[in-house]
Amino acid sequence: MKNLIDNIPAGLIKRYEIINDCLLLNADCYKIIKYLEKYVGGILADPPYGINFKGKTRSTKKGDIYAGGSYRVSHKPIIGDSKPFNPSFLLSKKPTILWGANNYCSHLRGNNGWLVWHKDGGIKGFAMSECELAWTNFLKSIKHISHMWNGFRRDSETGEKVLHPTQKPIEVMKWCISHLPKDCQVILDPFMGSGTTLVACAKMNRKGIGIELDEGYFDIACKRVEDAYRQPDMFYGGLK
Repeated sequence: MKNLIDNIPAGLIKRYEIINDCLLLNADCYKIIKYLEKYVGGILADPPYGINFKGKTRSTKKGDIYAGGSYRVSHKPIIGDSKPFNPSFLLSKKPTILWGANNYCSHLRGNNGWLVWHKDGGIKGFAMSECELAWTNFLKSIKHISHMWNGFRRDSETGEKVLHPTQKPIEVMKWCISHLPKDCQVILDPFMGSGTTLVACAKMNRKGIGIELDEGYFDIACKRVEDAYRQPDMFYGGLK
């Protein structure tokens, strides 16, 4: 992984960490992605959707399980989410998965291969989206996973604090990786956030490169990836 750093001009990377088979970069992905493309086998990203997501939410809807309660989430704003997102710089022939693509699908070519994450578990009064969608450029059909992720009601990572406003379950990101071609060994997440994609890579014996501009989230991602290598998934036979 160190040789990748040497190919990026000085000054474009604030910090970097190499943790086993994962490279984490504290940098602006728009400025450095072109220097990494030839090393990458595929892209798995949850970019800012351009929806100006608010970190504090409280429902007033009658019957909602959160109605009248205190704010259930408090996070700082997502960098880049206050303006429309254009994914054109990520589009190539490499296998690509882009979450939230229904918010910017006008920039994407038509394709039948979408991933659907159903996350409400049938709870009445679920205030947020019941599903999330990811566009792919390589699947030929729609794939679906049901995985509860609703406040303290979760199918995984129960009792663990959510560290990023759009953080996804590790199991969902592992599911995404399972759909990428087997020869896609180096996976790039240009909007790393709290590092869930790289945690999933660590648990599935894939190499990962993550880019995150926010220094606070970069630190969180580093810790989570380190922890993932200390606690490998036995299903995958440990880490190579």
